[in-house]
Amino acid sequence: MSENASTTSGFDDLLAANRTWAEDFALSGFDGVAHRGVAVVTCMDSRIDPLRMLGLSPGDAKIFRNPGGRVTEAALEALVLGTHLLNVERVLVVPHTRCAVASNSEDELRERVGASAGKDASWMSFGVVEDQVRTLRADVARVRSHPLIADGTLVGGFIYDVDSGLLQPVD
Repeated sequence: MSENASTTSGFDDLLAANRTWAEDFALSGFDGVAHRGVAVVTCMDSRIDPLRMLGLSPGDAKIFRNPGGRVTEAALEALVLGTHLLNVERVLVVPHTRCAVASNSEDELRERVGASAGKDASWMSFGVVEDQVRTLRADVARVRSHPLIADGTLVGGFIYDVDSGLLQPVD
């Protein structure tokens, strides 16, 4: 077995926590739509709790996460489905302060990943964001102008401050 192969025993703590959580599981039979009509595109950063930062609960919103909180092709696919089939009426695009893809160059990230992996990472792209506000505005415009996003969908851009927990609207 390779070093990267996963084994069940390596997840025992998480599986035990899951069993405890499932004892009081209340979403059985849930219809899967966004009951508050919200979708959030945000970063994979573990400092972001998308539901709680908006006062929402499980079942209220659709969440799409990726490095940098970018509106990628996959994010657009999710938003099109959400606005037509899953009750999404409002979309928040939410990158954050102190983000690795907004505070490093492609070369820096390639070097760091390569050093960690012990392998050449010069071929990998990490979607570095040079100007976070400009990029956020472009991502919001990309959602607003997509021909398959449902008419009337509200789309807003916000930067989440990982030190204060506050959202800063970006016009």
